[in-house]
Amino acid sequence: MRIIYLGLAVPNMDEYHNMFTELVAEFRDNGHHITVVAPSYDANIEGLQVEDGIPILRVPTMKMFRVGKIQKGLATLLLPYQYKRALKKAKIDLNFDLVMMPTPPITLVDVASWIKRKYGAKMYLVLRDIFPQNVVDLQMMSPNGVAYSYFRKKEKEMYQTSDYIGCMSPGNIEYVKKHNPDQDPSKLHLLPNWTPLKPNLERSEINRIKDQYGLTDKFIVMFGGNIGRPQKMENIVALAKSCAAMKDIFFLIIGGDNEKENLNRMILKEKLDNIKVKDYLTREEYFKVLQIADVGLISLSEDFTIPNIPSKSLVYYNAKVPILASIDVNTDFGPHLEEIGAGLWAEAGKTELLKEKLLQLYRNPEKRKEMGENGYHHLKNNLLVSMAYKNIMSQLKSN
Repeated sequence: MRIIYLGLAVPNMDEYHNMFTELVAEFRDNGHHITVVAPSYDANIEGLQVEDGIPILRVPTMKMFRVGKIQKGLATLLLPYQYKRALKKAKIDLNFDLVMMPTPPITLVDVASWIKRKYGAKMYLVLRDIFPQNVVDLQMMSPNGVAYSYFRKKEKEMYQTSDYIGCMSPGNIEYVKKHNPDQDPSKLHLLPNWTPLKPNLERSEINRIKDQYGLTDKFIVMFGGNIGRPQKMENIVALAKSCAAMKDIFFLIIGGDNEKENLNRMILKEKLDNIKVKDYLTREEYFKVLQIADVGLISLSEDFTIPNIPSKSLVYYNAKVPILASIDVNTDFGPHLEEIGAGLWAEAGKTELLKEKLLQLYRNPEKRKEMGENGYHHLKNNLLVSMAYKNIMSQLKSN
């Protein structure tokens, strides 16, 4: 097939891949001709490039990450116009068989609709964030405002335009059905998050890294990834504070985003010496460091009403690290975690219950090992990028 992928968070693929570009590369490796359209990551890089053997049209856009909500909103509105103009300027043959786009952002449906109308392509939507409801949940947008009305209309248009919609969990599917009864439910199917399987470190190397970080005698509880409002880091700080008397439990947070400064202020205010925040590492380095952890933390705001499956669970599974999740009650991730036996969870905001779950893991090394192995095998059997590719292809072939 000739495929065009309309993306947003697309790194320099010569340097590294994220979850979405790993899927793009899988289509490439299976003989499809796939072209990517994405924002420029460098002011000097624009126009048609080749990255990791894949043609990619880099488009100059407004800055969209780690900016205020007004700039982010304006940048999102401008994006489809910028992509269309760049496609015309590059004189790319738009006679594609398939348009693929993930969420976010939903405004790229304008580009997808344009290509569909012009050449009759099919559209596959990789539904991850459900916007605008997710920002309403976090009180970053009023459900009664003009912005919400516009974006909600655009969301419905996106579902209508899509021929296939891959949702991350059964709860996610039911949510979309319930809140969009006018849409065709047969478009929806389960498409869990995916990753390639990475080799794990030997015990001697893990011990070396623990020593390097000065954590040889510590029980390490690690959180890695975005530090923003969706992650509700206040709940992790509260957990660390509740464990302050247990001198061998140490919280290591690796990552960044717009709530990182606030997180550091909270730690300073509480005078906590059992928690340290470090900057982002490369994906390869982070995966190595993660393997020193005894427990991997996941945190979602209790205000979410949408079932979300945190993508960071993939790397925890791969590292054979049992998961402790502080999550909202609307997500089906907690029950799923219990079902596969890969970790424990508590309702976000209930610090004592979360601490109780942490201590269960702390006191039971055999259980931790078993949970880590369970997560690893779940990943190996269900969540590989090759499986996501086959899942999508089976949907395309069945219609």
